[in-house]
Amino acid sequence: AIALSSCTAPTVTKPTGSSPAEALPEDKLQIVTTFLPMTNFTQAVAGDRATVTQLLPLNVSPHDYQSKPQDVRRLAEADVLVENGLALEIFLAGLVKNADNPDLKVVDASKGISVNTLAVEDSAADHSATDHSLENEKEDSNHNHEHDDEHSHGKYDPHIWLDPKRAVQQVENIRDALIAADPQGADAYTANAAAYIQKLQSLDIKISAVLKTYSGQSFVTYHDFAHYFAASYGLKVIHLVRVPEDNATPADVQRVIRATKASQLKTLLSEPQQKGSPFAAIAQDLGVQVSVFDPLETSGTEGLSPDYYLTVMEQNLDNLQAAFSQSSP
Repeated sequence: AIALSSCTAPTVTKPTGSSPAEALPEDKLQIVTTFLPMTNFTQAVAGDRATVTQLLPLNVSPHDYQSKPQDVRRLAEADVLVENGLALEIFLAGLVKNADNPDLKVVDASKGISVNTLAVEDSAADHSATDHSLENEKEDSNHNHEHDDEHSHGKYDPHIWLDPKRAVQQVENIRDALIAADPQGADAYTANAAAYIQKLQSLDIKISAVLKTYSGQSFVTYHDFAHYFAASYGLKVIHLVRVPEDNATPADVQRVIRATKASQLKTLLSEPQQKGSPFAAIAQDLGVQVSVFDPLETSGTEGLSPDYYLTVMEQNLDNLQAAFSQSSP
C-alpha cells in the first residue's frame, strides 16, 4: 500500500510519449491505463487521488499497437495497471513480465461481465449470444490468447466499453480495484464512481429512448466492434472487416452491398481513425452517404477527459439516428 496525501490538485493524465524523467507526485497512486476508454473510466474514479498515465499514444489503436522499451519502465514504476482485457491488449503479457514489478496490481476491467464468443466461421456471421460470465476462463483469455489464426482478438469480443450498461460494470471493477490498492481512498473512489455511473446510466436511458423507434433495423460499420452496442438497443449490425488492419475481400464488399440494399440503408458508418475512405467506392456505387461511428479507440488530446467517452457516445447516437432516419421509408 502507498501512503497518500490529501492533495487536491487535479488528476494528472499524461499520454504515452511523455518523458519518464518528468517528476510525478510520489505520494499519489501511479496508475497506467492501456487506451482511451480505460483512461476515461479510471480518471473518473480516481479523481484527484491518483496520477493516471495512458500507455498507448492517443492516435494508436490497441488493435495494432507495438510495444516500446519505455513501456516496461512505465509498468515497473506503476502501482496499478488498468486493461480492458479479453485479449484486446495482447502486447501486455510480455511487458508485465519484463517490468518485473511484484507490487503491480493488474486490473482486468472486463472481469465478471457477460461477453460474446467471436464467430470464426465467416466474417458475415454474428457473434453468438452466449452469455459468458467469466472468472478463471477469462484470466487465461487475457494473456494466453496472444495470437489467433482467424483474428487478432482472443476467443471473446472485447468491445464491451461501447455498451454503456457494460461500461458501468467496468467502472465498478476499476472502483473496486482502486479501493483495494488504496483503502484510505475508498470514500472518494466510491463517490466518484457513483457520480460517473449516474452519467452512464443517463446516457443509456437516452440511447434507449432514441433508438427504440428503430428496433430490429440494421446498420453497417467498418470493423467488427458494435455487436454489444447493437444488441443492447435491439439493433443489428453488419461489418465490412473483422479488424481495422484487414483488407476487405470481394466477398466482404458484396455482403455489405447486399445488406445495404436489403435494409434500404442510405448511410454507412466509417471510423475516424481509418485512413482514406474505405467505404467511398461502395457508397458511390450504391448512391449512399458515409458518416461516422467512433469506437473510441483513438482520439486527439481532447480525449484526456473523463467526459470524453460520454461526448463521443452522444455523437455516435446522433449519427446513428440520422443514418436510420435517412433510411426510413
